[in-house]
Amino acid sequence: MDQKKPDSSAGTSVAANDTPQNKSPQSKPPVEPEKKVEPPSPPADGNAVMAGDVVPPAQTQPAEHTEKEPRGKYLAYLCLGALGIVYGDIGTSPLYSLRECFHSKHGVAPLPENVLGVLSLVTWSLIIVISLKYLAFVMRADNKGEGGILALMSLVRPEKSKVTQRWILTGIGLFGAALLYGDGIITPAISVLSAVEGLHIATPMFEGKVVQITIVVLFLLFYFQKKGTSGVGIVFGPVMLVWFTVLFLLGIYQIAQTPAVLKGINPYYAFEFFLHNKWHGFLVLGSVFLVVTGGEALYADMGHFGKKPIRLAWFFLVLPALQINYLGQGALLLRNPSAAEHPFYLMAPGWALFPLVGLATVATFIASQAVISGAFSLTRQAVQLGYWPRMQIRHTSAREIGQIYIPGINWALMIATIWLVAEFKTSSNLAAAYGVAVTTTMVATTVLLYFVCRSVWKWPFAKTVLLASFFLVIDLAFFGANIIKFFSGGWFPLAVGAGVFTLMTTWRRGRMILNERLSEVALPDHLFIDSLKAEKPQRVSGTAVFLDRTPDATPHALLHNIKHNKILHEQVILLTIITEESPHVPENKRIKIVSRGESIYRMVIKFGFMEDPDVTEVLKKVELNGKKLKPEAMSFFLGREKLIATDRPGMAIWREKLFAWMSQNATGAAYFFNLPADRIVELGASIEL
Repeated sequence: MDQKKPDSSAGTSVAANDTPQNKSPQSKPPVEPEKKVEPPSPPADGNAVMAGDVVPPAQTQPAEHTEKEPRGKYLAYLCLGALGIVYGDIGTSPLYSLRECFHSKHGVAPLPENVLGVLSLVTWSLIIVISLKYLAFVMRADNKGEGGILALMSLVRPEKSKVTQRWILTGIGLFGAALLYGDGIITPAISVLSAVEGLHIATPMFEGKVVQITIVVLFLLFYFQKKGTSGVGIVFGPVMLVWFTVLFLLGIYQIAQTPAVLKGINPYYAFEFFLHNKWHGFLVLGSVFLVVTGGEALYADMGHFGKKPIRLAWFFLVLPALQINYLGQGALLLRNPSAAEHPFYLMAPGWALFPLVGLATVATFIASQAVISGAFSLTRQAVQLGYWPRMQIRHTSAREIGQIYIPGINWALMIATIWLVAEFKTSSNLAAAYGVAVTTTMVATTVLLYFVCRSVWKWPFAKTVLLASFFLVIDLAFFGANIIKFFSGGWFPLAVGAGVFTLMTTWRRGRMILNERLSEVALPDHLFIDSLKAEKPQRVSGTAVFLDRTPDATPHALLHNIKHNKILHEQVILLTIITEESPHVPENKRIKIVSRGESIYRMVIKFGFMEDPDVTEVLKKVELNGKKLKPEAMSFFLGREKLIATDRPGMAIWREKLFAWMSQNATGAAYFFNLPADRIVELGASIEL
């Protein structure tokens, strides 16, 4: 597979092996002297894509934007925003993490030496996994400012790498991304459930009603997704600031009563814990991992806030608040081991329980909101990169491009999350399912980081292996402690991940097969142009745009239009839409137009995988023959294929049927590319896979 990915739709995208590249410039074709032109680029297979004059865009576009380092009040604003979006998941971990470490199923009693040992594990997990791995190293591996495992996958798949290596890296990245959907289901369930569980600690009147209240809260959470976060998002940061301040104060209150708990920072107690508890200590490691489950969010949300605000928020507020709170819970357990039932809420004085439950519920609501928004963002990236069918994507803010809503994903997450709460009933039961998906994704991130160090940063082999091995040993230890929980609920996120991975790979492979089938019967451009010169079909006024899969063959919709309607518009644009494996495409590289003769033009429009493919807005900036295009007055011809599963070499029959079903239910190209709804003409064809 090549680095540049076509659009995911049938009839509107480019096959991966037919994608134009911007690498080997050819000699400039003859043009008018006053016109500044860009030479045509060869396709992936090295053959010339087009012949004829290159037509420049109507106006000079600005150069690629260089982001400045945020400072002053703006930096403080970004740090506050990061608290509400980036740190919601990891910030609500104190609700259940330490409690799960001393759950009776692990066989580790809250004795003083065990409490200090667990606190040592918690402390150094936060330092090594979050502070060192993600903030110091992984966040350096940004794809033009964007983060997340799909962005990382795109970064480490250079065109010159071997095909096998590219497939392996793609598989690792896709499976890691697929697992994040499982995390997006479990995080709202366990977070909200653990917060609401504080009610029956405050008063027995809520005994037996926790599940019902949690389901109501979750329903409201998902229902209001369509409203967007632009209205309430402004309070996320301040609320989480209050939350982390409360975490810090509760911890200080308990530590002041038992200062000896500070010994838990010493790594010696972690080693002693494993020596004394052996296998049971290893099982506890699966619960210790719950304190770092928000690590992937740091990297995935990097593009929204930048590295500096995320790092400052962590080191100056989030890490101290979490560390002090965990030590405070440990101090309570040193004095009162029976508090292990729910050490977080029992830290607070009786009068503060109800306000604390309310604040915790709001904090988990915000944490869940961030995870759901992350699932939306991940889906959009997958669609743009060609690993997911086109879906209806709504923008919920006129100012923030990252605030989107995807109805299909939202309701699927809601159903799965509510089912989890109804099935598992307590946050302790859900904790068994939590962690498996995130640990697997963290292992995938470490593997991809190795290739970044070698191929992008050009590190020496020994240095790279040393760093990757250090992180991988820790990741695999957490993975091993969590995978043991497979039959206790850990199967769920893995099943979700496997299902999403199957859909992603089926869609990708199906599109490649479809491109091959269409290429077998495609008519080369030069033959079509020759036929026009010979037959001279009737030309009618206006401009017709044919969305085209390949940049060197005549679209089937164009051939069908001439065959059935016996006419050709006076100006024809063969439009190919490409999604690059970079987050954004500079405006001066957005459009390329080449004249093919007979008033037929080849146009290529490129978008980044974090951009919205608004074709109408792009076309408004284009000028042909001295006149600006008017999309509202043009006709857009789209191909819609009916796919038929066959036993031809390609995929198994069941996967071909699955691909055909996904293609049939994909959002239409007109909506996805924002084409004028009343200017669309669809021409169908049956294709055997």
